[in-house]
This record gives sequence, C-alpha cells and structure tokens, in this order.
Amino acid sequence: MPARSVSKNRKTADLALQKHIEELVVGNCSNPFAVLGRHPDGRGDIVRVFFPDAFEVRVIITSSDGSIVERQMQRIHPHGVYSVTIPKRSQSYFVRVKWADSWQDVVDPYSFGKLLGDLDLHLFSEGHHHSPDEIMGAHCIEINGVKGVRFTVWAPNASRVSVIGDFNIWDGRRHPMRLRHGAGVWELFVPGLMASERYKYEILSSKGKVLPAKADPYARFTEKPPATASRVAAPQNYEWHDTEWMEQRHKRHKVNAPLSIYEIHAPSWRLSENGQGFISWSSLADVLIPYIQELGFTHIELLPITEYPFSGSWGYQPVSMYAPTARHGEPSEFAAFVDRCHQAGIGVIMDWVPAHFPSDPHGLACFDGTHLYEHADPQEGFHQDWHTLIYNFGRNEVRGFLLGSALYWLKHFHIDGLRVDAVASMLYRDYSRKDGEWKPNIYGGRENLEAVSFFHEFSALIRDTHDDVMLIAEESTAWPGVTMSAEAGGLGFHFKWNMGWLHDTLRYMQRDPLWRGYHAHDLTFGMIYAYSERFILPLSHDEVVHGKGSLLSRMPGDAWQKHANLRCLYGLMWAYSGKQLLFMGGELAQWEEWNHDGQIAWHRLVEASGKGMHDTVATLNRLYRAYPALYADDYSPQGFQWVIANDTQNCVFAWLRYAPDAAPVLVVCNMTPVPRHNYRVGVPHGGYWHEILNTDAACFGGSNVGNAGGLYAQDVPAHGMCCSLEATLPPLSVLYFSPVAI
Repeated sequence: MPARSVSKNRKTADLALQKHIEELVVGNCSNPFAVLGRHPDGRGDIVRVFFPDAFEVRVIITSSDGSIVERQMQRIHPHGVYSVTIPKRSQSYFVRVKWADSWQDVVDPYSFGKLLGDLDLHLFSEGHHHSPDEIMGAHCIEINGVKGVRFTVWAPNASRVSVIGDFNIWDGRRHPMRLRHGAGVWELFVPGLMASERYKYEILSSKGKVLPAKADPYARFTEKPPATASRVAAPQNYEWHDTEWMEQRHKRHKVNAPLSIYEIHAPSWRLSENGQGFISWSSLADVLIPYIQELGFTHIELLPITEYPFSGSWGYQPVSMYAPTARHGEPSEFAAFVDRCHQAGIGVIMDWVPAHFPSDPHGLACFDGTHLYEHADPQEGFHQDWHTLIYNFGRNEVRGFLLGSALYWLKHFHIDGLRVDAVASMLYRDYSRKDGEWKPNIYGGRENLEAVSFFHEFSALIRDTHDDVMLIAEESTAWPGVTMSAEAGGLGFHFKWNMGWLHDTLRYMQRDPLWRGYHAHDLTFGMIYAYSERFILPLSHDEVVHGKGSLLSRMPGDAWQKHANLRCLYGLMWAYSGKQLLFMGGELAQWEEWNHDGQIAWHRLVEASGKGMHDTVATLNRLYRAYPALYADDYSPQGFQWVIANDTQNCVFAWLRYAPDAAPVLVVCNMTPVPRHNYRVGVPHGGYWHEILNTDAACFGGSNVGNAGGLYAQDVPAHGMCCSLEATLPPLSVLYFSPVAI
C-alpha cells in the first residue's frame, strides 16, 4: 500500500479513536470495547483505561516468561483516559490506580471477551430459554482465575448502557457495557465485585436521553424497600432437606386429595418482635408453622413476595419477578422458610402476577427509552383500574421473561403452586374499558389472543417440567375451560377460584335471617355450574378490605348471632364441592377490616368467641382430612346430592357428600336463629349416624343445642330416601353426620 494511503488510513483511525474517547468521557460511548482494553498496534499492544479523578495510573504486566513489569500509563485525555503500550507476548496485566487517599489494584473489565454464548442469546431472543435467570442479571462467576460479577441486561433500543453502583460511585461513564447485536443484550464482567453489591443500570435512550436509573429486571436480590437498588445475589447453593415432601408431592396435589389453604400476607400476619418493621423469614417459620399445624391447613398461600416498591399494593405491583422481597430477609432465608414448611408437611403456594407491573421510573416502564416490556398503545398497555402497565405477551423476550420467572420459583425455591392473579384482565382486551377505549384482536373480537397463547405455553411448560405443581387461576368471568388442558381447548390450570360461589354465598349470609327464605337460590345456584371447572372456594383478602369490613362484621344480628353465622359460613364451605381457602384473621373472627400495616387480631385468641372460631376452623380441617367424602369427589356430580334445597320457610338445607369406598357425610344447615326440634332429614340407609360436627357446640361459643352425639336412622322415608333422622337443629348452625357402620 502506498505510504500516502497508509498515512490517510492511520489518520482516519486516529480521528475515529478520538471521537470514541470524547464519547466515552461524556458518557455517550456505545462501544467501549473499541476504545478500552487491549488492542493490537504494530509490534505491541495498546492498553487504554478510563479512571476519572485518578491521580496516577500504572499497568502491571506479567510477561510470557513469568516476569512482572510495572509501567506508567500516559494520560491521553484530561478527563481520565490513560494509555500504554505493552509487549504483544504479555500474558496478562492489571492496573494500579492512585486515588486521592490510596492506591487500588484493578483488573481491567475491558480485557475480557464476550461473555454469553450465541446459543443462549438465540434462545433468549426466541423466548425459549427456560432458565434466563442463569444468563441474565448479575452473577458471581470466575473467568481465567479472576472472580467478579457478570452483568447482562436486555435493552435493544438503548444507545448506551452502563452498570452503576457503590463500586463506581454511581457514575455511568465508568462501566459502559458491550452490546451483543441481534439479541439486544448488553454485558460486562466487573472483576473484584462480590455478592450483596448494590447496582442499577444507567441507560441512554436512542435519542440521547439519560433515563432514570433502572433496577435489574432479572435481579434475584434487592435492597429493602423503600430503597430500590438491585443487589448481586449469592450463588444458589442452599442445601434442601425436603426430599420426602418432594417425592410425595404428586399425591398431595391430586384432585381427589384434601386441599385447604390458609392465605397469608407475610408483612401483616405478625409484626416483628419489637412490634415494628417486618418479621424475618426465620421468625415467621418459628411461629407460623406450628400455628398452621394446629389449625390443620394443608397449604399456605403467600400474597405476592416478588419484590414490590409500594407496600400498599400488597405485592400485586411487582418490579422484580425473580427476587423474594427483601422485607423479610435474603433469598436463602426464604428458601429455608419453604424448606421448613415442607418438613412440617405444609405446602407453599405463592401468588404470581404476570398481568401487570407498576410504572415506577426505576422499574420496567419504558425500560430502554421505548415501550419494551409493555404495549406502546395505552389502549393495550395501560390498566385504567390500577394505573399499571400491561405486558406485551406477543413479544418473545417478554414471554420468556415471565415463563422464566415462573420456572425460577419452582426450581430454586420448591414452590408447590402458583396462583395467577387477575387472569380475567389478561384474557379480555376490553377488561374494565368502555367502547372506544380498547382495540379488538385481528379477528375483531375482544379476546386477547396473545395472552391465551401465553397461558397455553405457560401451562404446558409447567406440566412438562413440574407436573406435580398446582396452577391456580383467579378468573372472575365465565371464560370456558380454564381448568381444561390446552390440548382440549382450555387454558391448562388445575384449579380456579369460584368467585360466583363467593359472592352468592356472602350475599346470602349477610341477609337478615328473616329474609333468607326468599333468597335460597343464592346457596343452591352454585350447583348448576359446580362441575364446569375444578373450583377452589375463596374467602380471600379481597373480601375484607376497601370498606367491606371483616367477615364477622358483615354477618347480621347481635354479637352472638354474628359469630354463629360465621361458623355457619365455614361449616357449609368446608362441606361444599370444591377446595377451601381462608384469608388470615378469619379464623380469629376479628372485628376489624384487614390492615396491611398492622397485624391480625391475636388478642382474639384469649377471648372465648375468638378462640371458639379458631377451634371451629381447626375442627373443620381435622374432619375434612379424616372423611374422604368431604374432598375425594369434589369434581364429580356423584360426590354431592341435595337432600333438602327447597325448605324456604325454615331456611334449612341438607346434602350428602360421597366418596368411593368411604362413609358418606350428611350436612344439615339451619340458617335461622330458631332451633328446629324433631326435624326429619332423609338418609340413604339405617343405622347409627354419628354427629361429627355441631357448630353450635359450647366449645365453639354456641348454645350447645344438639343431638347428644348422634342419632339412629328410622325406617321412615323422607326426601326420596329410604330412611330418615329425626334431628334437633340448633340455631344458626351446621351439623355433620356420618354413619358408624354401613
């Protein structure tokens, strides 16, 4: 090549380099590896580093023969860019920096090559990487004997992304990242960092705007709110002790197994020991596990624990879908909590929220300056009810983000079930919207086809990888086939909350008994559709907030009648077709509405009426497990038979529960405060019928009217049965009978 051409090319390269350096020092550099690190230059290699505010920088070189040489680096830009030429055959180098008060040895982050493999990036882009948590976020790793943290983040429309934290005084100029074109993933290995390091990402949009510092979407550990930084999680090496539970879990989760769930909001179940702040996972396990064992619930369900900034959202507005909230401790401490529950025979379900996310500036909203995780059009991407943003389920990387989150909790924390919140809001494009406020799908319909496809993929993935994990939908409409398999045209959930039963039953129970006879259909209508899905009967947190009052306060009558009515509600709920869920505090019959900043009414345990309700729930759970008729055929019409459904004058209801090869259970409800003597109830055969439950028993706080422990059936046909019991029905009570021998 002619000398003039070589000189021209050199000049062009120098100008390009100078341009990159200027971009670097002002924080606009999109390709820091073009400037920094080690670069061939004739017979030697040039090393460039960037240390604003440094007084002096030296390079320590390890030669090919093992000798160590120290050289002064030349400042080539007044704002802290340094350069030196080292021998081409040098094995490695590190940098020694003199600050105002000390010297610091630093391994150059820009001396390392690409960090993620092409296959991982391809699978990530396709939304088919089922462990994106292993490649994204912050990970403690070792490269060529150097320990540090690998940072990776998806921001395809950013012009520059930097990792910032305490380690670089939150200066976005100091650690700009490498862009892996095609995948839109930025990466950087920062030597010397360790677990617990605080960090965020500083992102420069394509228009050159510096965005608010962003928490890591894939963070597995965070600061305790209200602080919002992500933290480097320690390697996940928790040693589990729940082998027996995990081996038996598939049996416990069959539809013909007992399932009674205690729903808990961990921050307000019990405050910390000093009455202020949040209880730790360890302390929660100490008190919650024996309490659940005493009550007899098979599972607990945690309101969302994925990290969330606003405590008033109860966790339903999460920003970190991979991080257990730091309110109660570190991720390993949450794993230990689940482990202890399993060892005690208690399953752990968690609420999981793929329906929406908050618009907090440090979160996912406009993550790289564009609507990356959410729809750009507010008619598709904004929830008017909650002022939150809606995921773009049609985008591969977003689907992969959510699917990866679900799998992460199952794999790393042994979660036994996911209850998906607000499914209806995902399924309908016109959810809570008026005409003109929503966009139809490609066929002109109101169904969100992308969300339906997401649920198909979600349920199939869980079935294929964790077939013993429960998927539960909170779906408040009549969408068909929520608990049918995707192959059969359904969504693939195992259970669905029965919101219709909930509202009908509470409406009935809130009525004055004087008028209940006119509204018997509120208790009977549910059987028309009871077997269209596999239902859970939820007396959930939503029923004791926003001015609705507690369950007890919503019951009619004086204090005694309120407690009796609530015991009736529980008695009929535990005997109805479907599994049960009760929100914390309901077992104490607390008078006050739930307060997420307080704790449940523990003082009720030393009051007779509160202790009586607690013991009622414990007895119901004990009987529920002991009598298969109460659970084994929940989802078959053969498991339920009305005996009395039309006695509107006396407000008496009765039904039989059946199970194969098990004794039936007769349920009789008197929904008035008037005792009924010599009331005849049909039964399918003779013999002695043991009164296994009387919610009016004195030990529960009742008037102790009953049948002296049981009755012999008489050969008197009634209600289509060959025999009958002549029973005494206590006021506002539910009785269970079961034959001693068939």
